[in-house]
Amino acid sequence: MSLHIKGSWFVDEAGRAVMLRGVGLGGSSKVPATPDGSTHIKTDFLDHRTVSFVNRPFPLEQADEHFGRLQHWGFNCVRLVVPWEALEHAGPGEYDDEFIDYMSKFLACSASHDIYTFIDAHQDVWCRMCAGDGAPGWTLEQVGFDISKLEAAEAAWTMQGRFDPADPKTFPPSTWSHNQLRLAAATMWTLFFASRDFAPSCSIDGAPAQDYLQDHLVGAFTHLAAALKDVPNILGYDALNEPNPGWIGRLVDGSNTPGLNETLGYTFMPIDAMATGAGFTRKVGYREIKKFGVKETRKDDMNAAGVTCWQEGKDVWRNEGVWGLDDEGQPTILKNEHFMAVNDQPVEFYHDYLSPFIRKFTAAIHEENSGTPIFFEGQGEPVLRGETLKFDIGGLDNVVWSPHWYDVATVGMKRGMFTASFNIRTNRPVLGEGNITSMFVEQLGALKEFGTSLGCPTMLGEVGVPYDLDNKDAYTKWKEDPDAWHVHVKALGFYYDALDANLMSSVQWNYTPDNDNQWGDRWNLEDFSIFSRDQQDDPSNPDNGGRAIAGFCRPRCVRCAGVPSSQAFDTDKGTFTFQFEVDTNIDAPTILYVPAIQYPNGYSVSAKGCSATPSGDQLLEVTAAASGPCAITITREK
Repeated sequence: MSLHIKGSWFVDEAGRAVMLRGVGLGGSSKVPATPDGSTHIKTDFLDHRTVSFVNRPFPLEQADEHFGRLQHWGFNCVRLVVPWEALEHAGPGEYDDEFIDYMSKFLACSASHDIYTFIDAHQDVWCRMCAGDGAPGWTLEQVGFDISKLEAAEAAWTMQGRFDPADPKTFPPSTWSHNQLRLAAATMWTLFFASRDFAPSCSIDGAPAQDYLQDHLVGAFTHLAAALKDVPNILGYDALNEPNPGWIGRLVDGSNTPGLNETLGYTFMPIDAMATGAGFTRKVGYREIKKFGVKETRKDDMNAAGVTCWQEGKDVWRNEGVWGLDDEGQPTILKNEHFMAVNDQPVEFYHDYLSPFIRKFTAAIHEENSGTPIFFEGQGEPVLRGETLKFDIGGLDNVVWSPHWYDVATVGMKRGMFTASFNIRTNRPVLGEGNITSMFVEQLGALKEFGTSLGCPTMLGEVGVPYDLDNKDAYTKWKEDPDAWHVHVKALGFYYDALDANLMSSVQWNYTPDNDNQWGDRWNLEDFSIFSRDQQDDPSNPDNGGRAIAGFCRPRCVRCAGVPSSQAFDTDKGTFTFQFEVDTNIDAPTILYVPAIQYPNGYSVSAKGCSATPSGDQLLEVTAAASGPCAITITREK
C-alpha cells in the first residue's frame, strides 16, 4: 500500500490520486510512558536517561480499537509523533531498540487497517526540560547547561515545576510562546542551526555544537528508518516539527523581536534571557490578552535569587563576548548585532540554516529508503502576509511542503469566532460567516500556492480546534445534549470546507488515546484530541468517545482514477459533490467515503459520466467507461 509523489498528488500503485485525511497521533506521545511524563506530574527531569516511550501512543493490545475507530471515521493516515528523545534518551548514540521494535509492530497494526503513517520528528520548545518536548536531556548538558537550575534561573518555565492545581493561573495557556524567548530553548535552537557562525567556541567532543546536535538527531531517525525500511505503509518522515530560529536574525536588545504582538506571558529580550540565566535579576514584561489585543500589563523581577543555570565557565554567550558587565557590575550588551550577519552579510534563516538541515535530513533518510517522501515545515504566517520564505530545496525529489494552520482567533480566545475574526493577510478585522469562510479558503490556498512555487505538493501538517472551548462547557453537557459539540462542529466545518475548496490533503491535530477532561492531551494543558476516555461510556460503539465527530467525519474522495477538480459538502443539507477528469488508463475505481454519521437514513446518488456502487463499509465505488469529466452528487435521505 505504498504511495509516491506525482506532480501535486500522492499516487497509489494503480496510478490513482490519493487524498489523505489524517490525524496526529498523539498529544501524549510527546512525553515518556515510563515513568509517566504527563506535564502535570512533578519531576526534576534528572531521570531523563532512563525513560521509555514504549506504548506511546498506546499499548499494542489497544491497536485494533484505536485504528479501527480512525478507519471508521474515514482517516487514511496518521502523523505519528516520535520525539528524538524516544530514540536516543540514554545518551549519544545509545538507541532504544525496544522502542524501535515497538514501532515496527505498531506500524504493522496500522497497515492492517489500511492506514498510511508518516513519522513526525516532533519537538516543541526544544525539549521537555525547556517546557516542550523533543530532544534528549543530555543535549542541554553537552552545551553547558545544568538541567537542575533551568527553572530557578528563569531559563525555562515548565508546568512540572510551576503548576499549582489550587491556583491554575500559576500556569497560563500558551506558555510555549514565551518559553521560546527564554535562555534554554533560544540557545539550543541557535546552536543547533548556527553554532559555527554564532558560537564557534561551543564544541562537543571536538565537533561544533551545530554539527554534533544535527548529526545525532539525523542519525537517530536514520537508525529508525533503517529498521523500518521494509514497512509498506510508511508514507514518509517529517524532518522537524515547527523548526525555530532561536536568536538567528535578532538584535540582542530585542528591538526587532518577531511576533511580539502575539506573544503571551513573559517577553524576554535576548539580553534579558542571557542575564537572568547567568544569575542576574532583570525586570521582564508580562503580556496578556486584553479587549483590543495582546498588551503588556506589568513588569516583574526575574531570578531574584540570582541562580545561574550554566555549568562553571560554560556560559556560551558571555564566552562569545555577546554581553558582559559594565563598570557597576551589571549586564550590558557588547555585540547587539551578533546574530544578524556573518562576514558583514545579513543572514536568512530559511536559506542559510533550515534548508541545509532539510537537505542533510533528506539525504540521510534517502540513503536508507530512496523513495520515501520527506515533509518539511516553515512558519505559515509570513506566507499568509505575502512574504516569501527563502527555502533552497531545488533539486530535492520526493519532498512535501507541510505547513501548519490554525484559526488563531478561535484558538486564542477559546471560543467560536464565527461572526468576527481577524485576517493577518490584510491586517484588518473580518465580519460575517461568509467573509470568514472565504478568508480561510484564501489562506489555505496561499499556503498551497507557496508549495507549488517550490515545485512540490502541499499537505497541511496540522489543523484543529481546542475542545475545551467556553470553559469546557461541552464536557458537562455531552451526555444529555446532542448539540453539546455544536461550536466545535461548526468550527471544523469551516476548516474542512476550506480544505475541500483547495483539494488539500491534511492532518488534524490530534488523537490522544489517554486524553481526559482534566488534563487534556497530558501536555501543558492542551486539549485538542478528537477522542477522550471521559466521553466514552459504550466501548462497543466506535463513535463513542469521539468529540464533535460530525465536524471532521465528512464525505470525501479517497482515491481518484483521474484528476480531481472540485469537492464540496453542504453540512446542513447533506449534499456532497465531487468532480474529476477520468483517466481510462487507470484500471481501478475511484473510491469515495460516505460516513453513516452524515447519512443516518441513507443517501441517493446522481452520477454523470460514470456509475457508482456502494462497496464495503461506508465506501462508494465509482467507475467510468470513457475519459472526460465525471460528476457525483450524494444527497441525504430525509
